[in-house]
Amino acid sequence: MNVTIRKIGNSEGIIIPKEVLDRLGSKTGDTLELQVENGSITLKPTDEDLSRQFEAARHFMDKYKVALKKLAE
Repeated sequence: MNVTIRKIGNSEGIIIPKEVLDRLGSKTGDTLELQVENGSITLKPTDEDLSRQFEAARHFMDKYKVALKKLAE
């Protein structure tokens, strides 16, 4: 399947055909992980639960930065 790179505002992008999104089980608003390796681009759905857990961990670490530093000593 071929797609064309298009101008989107100040950026450039591609339109992912609905058929491909259906195969991935993805929809508008979902986050995809993009990897570039050996001249190829790979897109795969991200694990939203894991992403939320990392965000919660970051928030916790920011909130309790001083206490965590003391515990690490």
